[in-house]
Amino acid sequence: MKKFKWQKYVWPFVATILIAGGGFLYWQWQREKLALINENIGISNSLSSSLASISAQLTLLKEEDQVVKNNQLAAEVKQINTAFKNASAQYEEMLDLRDSGVKINKIEVLFGPLLADLAKMDYGAATLKTATISAKIKEEKAKSLPIVGVLNLASVPESNVPPGSGFSRQKVKVGEQFFVVDVVAADLSNTRVIVDTASEGDCGDNCPVLPLATYVSRNGAIAGINGSYFCPATYPTCANKKNPFDTLLMNKNKKYFNSDNNVYSTVPAVIFSGTSAKFVSQSLQWGRDTGVDAVLANYPLLVSGKSLATGDSSDEKLAAAGNRAFIANKGSMVYIGVVRGVSVVGSARVLVEMGMDNALNLDSGGSTALWFGGYKYGPGRDIPNAILLVRR
Repeated sequence: MKKFKWQKYVWPFVATILIAGGGFLYWQWQREKLALINENIGISNSLSSSLASISAQLTLLKEEDQVVKNNQLAAEVKQINTAFKNASAQYEEMLDLRDSGVKINKIEVLFGPLLADLAKMDYGAATLKTATISAKIKEEKAKSLPIVGVLNLASVPESNVPPGSGFSRQKVKVGEQFFVVDVVAADLSNTRVIVDTASEGDCGDNCPVLPLATYVSRNGAIAGINGSYFCPATYPTCANKKNPFDTLLMNKNKKYFNSDNNVYSTVPAVIFSGTSAKFVSQSLQWGRDTGVDAVLANYPLLVSGKSLATGDSSDEKLAAAGNRAFIANKGSMVYIGVVRGVSVVGSARVLVEMGMDNALNLDSGGSTALWFGGYKYGPGRDIPNAILLVRR
């Protein structure tokens, strides 16, 4: 009997087991891989579906809430703001006319229907009415210029030379046009320039104001003129800041006003000390010296070194024809006055023709007032500060 040779069949058997086991493991791996792929596909589909749902919700939010409603609200707010801004600006222009001595009854009656439209939130109708009122204001301004601007031009003597002293009303020729100037002249050798204020210190709201005549009388001044820009209490835009001014000023008591918020101010200023006048293009160029007689900042600087120092302005109030108050010097002579019926740059051109060395624009419109033995222009509205000429 032959002996069984089991060694002969061991390796084939092992190979078979290995192949079978490997095949099973490969099948199991493929199965798990397929399951994972299917799971990933499911997750991807679910994520895609979720993103689509979120996108749809976002679109809905944009259409119904975030964009449409906000845009509608923004448009409505813009309408309200525009209507209020236009109405306020026209009301303030109307007040300026009234304070300049112009009868404004015909304009006042137009504001009733405008306010009714605003109350009903009919901003379209309000916009149309503001356009009508604006045209009427321009018409009344044009009519008023012969009264408060040009006067009777033929009766006013012509001269481009400022007076040597005292008051003069003269027409100055600039090119082919004539402009009426009311001007007071004084020599700094015997006259001191001071600034008086109704308030004793800085004031941001409900600030005191006085007529120019009161400033003149309580200081025994020979002449006076209104001072820096301020926010009149009658203006709708000044509801929360009635009558303050925010530019640099030193009054007769050596008290500086608005000092902290004008450290870096670019607003021009004039400084009087003894027999000299110093005009600076920016307030920041001046410290807080109390050894001088007066300091007042305002804008714009009209004349500097006998040359025009300002150009056409984009500010409608500065660009419009009106009556422009100024303070100027020529050597040791000081001049205060009003150029009638001109824009700010027009006022500057007139003062250049008069030979002024330097000149600074002052508050104008309904605030304009000039005193020399009585009102030569004005009285205008009550003001928070005034420039005065007093004898030494």
